[in-house]
Amino acid sequence: MTVFCLVELDGAVGAGGAAAVADVSLRAITLARGLAGAGSAGAAGSAGAADGGDGGVAAVVFGGGSPVAGPGMVAGPGAEPGRESEPGRESEAGPGLVADLAAYGVTDVYAVSGIDGYAPLAWARVLQWLVSESQNPGLHPSSGESSLPSSDESPHPSPLASAHPSPEARPPLSPEFSGHAVVAAGTERGNEVLAHLGAITGLPMAANCTQAVDNGGGEYAIVRQRWAGLLLEEALLEAPVALLTVATDAVSAVPAEVPGVPTIHHVSPSVDGSDLTVRAVETPAGAGGASLATARVVVGGGRGVGSADGFAPLEELAELLGGVVGVSRVVTSEGWRPHTQQVGQTGTKITPDLYLACGISGAIQHFAGCSGAKNIIAINTDPGAPMMTRADYAVIGNLHEVVPALVIALRERAAPAS
Repeated sequence: MTVFCLVELDGAVGAGGAAAVADVSLRAITLARGLAGAGSAGAAGSAGAADGGDGGVAAVVFGGGSPVAGPGMVAGPGAEPGRESEPGRESEAGPGLVADLAAYGVTDVYAVSGIDGYAPLAWARVLQWLVSESQNPGLHPSSGESSLPSSDESPHPSPLASAHPSPEARPPLSPEFSGHAVVAAGTERGNEVLAHLGAITGLPMAANCTQAVDNGGGEYAIVRQRWAGLLLEEALLEAPVALLTVATDAVSAVPAEVPGVPTIHHVSPSVDGSDLTVRAVETPAGAGGASLATARVVVGGGRGVGSADGFAPLEELAELLGGVVGVSRVVTSEGWRPHTQQVGQTGTKITPDLYLACGISGAIQHFAGCSGAKNIIAINTDPGAPMMTRADYAVIGNLHEVVPALVIALRERAAPAS
């Protein structure tokens, strides 16, 4: 079977930016690889999942720059393995992105250009078209350049030809396409895009999966998180195409035993303007750096920080540790920091090597978002705060004294000896 995986990027695309595959997407690809290779033979999403098999993982990458390509990768259908991509086709994201996908066993890369920024409905329609048309031999001409056909050009109308097709007008997902799946990380973007895809196609979607097995005949045995990961549910998903998002804190990113040599497919969709009504356009400055979901160090701040200005020392500490700042729900409710920095059940689930929780009481909803951290250090004046009892290390003290002291100690340690 072919498993399409929506890939999210970290870093800036274009203008010299070095985009990389987000860690959450590598985790999703790991589950997808097991699902594609193991089929009905075993579970996916674990380090022991089988690689290979008759299927493959197709990564779908949306970027604001030129399509993905890279030296040493196959640049189109029918190209010889190991052949370099066409001159002038290298991606602004750089060859490292494709190399990362290859290391995780990706067999095909669908590089989608022409959609600037994050447009969830347009992204979903591209995924619908890829799943519906993936076995059409006319999908990818030998030049490696494709545009989604209009209803006048193809017997298989593009789902992008109509902004809001009626159920009767939707391209049918016939039995010949059964055995496909679409996988994404269980992030805000992954869940939103697959929810749109499910609404467009009428297919069911299962969120926050930790395992998935293809039982054949359009039946998938899945295990997924419920109640913020406090409960694991075993269920059967019956659908010709499975739509799954992967729990970001439960599946480890494991490279393939045998790296792939991806074939690059360039797709330039003609998107209906109404599909771009909801669109988030990121600037290079806003897209750079580590994201909260993928950072190895997170410095968290809660009500105890006191104000928006109180986060300045936490920002400095995070910079010294090579990490990012995260916050509790009350901080976003007060308007001190944006929701994109919220850690918790209704925010982002994090899996850093170190989570430093400053002035955070530790409500169960917040702990649901940070429980995947390898090490938790809590700083609080209240020794009985729930976060203090759950932390690996607890510092009883005022964060406004402890954090500046840490900053000074780190700067002294980094300074050259006199």
